[in-house]
Amino acid sequence: DDVLMRLTKPTLFTNMPVTCEDRDLPGDLFGRLMKEDPSTIRGAEALMLGELLTLPQNFGNIFLGETFSSYISVHNDSSQVVKDILVKADLQTSSQRLNLSASNNAVTELKPESCIDDVIHHEVKEIGTHILVCAVSYTTQAGEKLYFRKFFKFQVLKPLDVKTKFYNAETDEVFLEAQIQNITTSSMFMEKVSLESSMMYNVAELNTVETEDEGTSTFGKMSYLQPMDTRQYLYCLKPKPEFAEKAGVIKGVTVIGKLDIVWKTNLGERGRLQTSQLQRMAPGYGDVRLSLEMIPDTVNLEEPFDITCKITNCSERTMDLVLEMCNTCSIHWCGVSGRQLGKVSPSASLALPLKLLSSVQGLQSISGLRLTDTFLKRTYEYDDIAQVCVVCPYMSRES
Repeated sequence: DDVLMRLTKPTLFTNMPVTCEDRDLPGDLFGRLMKEDPSTIRGAEALMLGELLTLPQNFGNIFLGETFSSYISVHNDSSQVVKDILVKADLQTSSQRLNLSASNNAVTELKPESCIDDVIHHEVKEIGTHILVCAVSYTTQAGEKLYFRKFFKFQVLKPLDVKTKFYNAETDEVFLEAQIQNITTSSMFMEKVSLESSMMYNVAELNTVETEDEGTSTFGKMSYLQPMDTRQYLYCLKPKPEFAEKAGVIKGVTVIGKLDIVWKTNLGERGRLQTSQLQRMAPGYGDVRLSLEMIPDTVNLEEPFDITCKITNCSERTMDLVLEMCNTCSIHWCGVSGRQLGKVSPSASLALPLKLLSSVQGLQSISGLRLTDTFLKRTYEYDDIAQVCVVCPYMSRES
């Protein structure tokens, strides 16, 4: 005889309290009965949650990333000794068949009313139908070889819904927002949500608020995620120094890394998921990339101010660049337009200090730069490079 049973942790006993007003006919009878009930919590008898543990009454749900545990017992119901008993447990999924048996060695003999016990564990890594196949082969006293199998079918469900968004900064930084939703029917304790970056990036987690002593989680002290609740986690990825100056390399990097998520449910049952490699759309810099290195937050009306731009050759050829500055209705460039910047090698960069002024108040967009490669006679125009707040220093407030 072959017995299969899933091993799960017990749950807290729940009771249904029955109460009434003191002036009603039963008086305090129901209250006294609840206080005498050993399953209730002292001082909180009216709560449904008891202090006793109960064994699971059904299979329950099992989710991707959790550990499936099962107890297998082979019992000799006959009055004869059987020999060479081999118990084999396989887990059949949609893509593979896994051997979960602790030992593949046959037991020499099994006496009447005796049993062979085995406990198997497996971290489920696929969604969908799973079939636990238990096969038992043995030899009778008459030398007859017999064989039988039993099947145990269950579904593995998806515990979390993970969505990601990428934001490419003006520099080579990449910001990743991960939205994680609990789609189970019970609460989760989020033990860890981290980003394992690819070899070209260093990652910084932006999910804490720094205080004088230590960082405090942006989610507060409680790390529980209720059913159907969603959290947003934010990460910043910066190119490692050895790759930061290789604009062409960083431009082509689409693999960012993968999320590692660890949680606990009920009485400490742990689950873990790792996403596949996250990929972003590579930013389209073109052959020449112009980025802003320095700009003041606020400038005065009609007063010159300085900015610093960075020009990077993202192509695989050397360029000979000429800078042209075109005024707009609000932005006026100071200096000579059409000056030579010289040759720029592939993946090389140069810093470009510029001076300009604004003739209009308010939030103004800096535009009007043009680069020309004299080798191929190609022109690259850059509008909406940045925005700056222009104020009038002469305006006085009325008292």
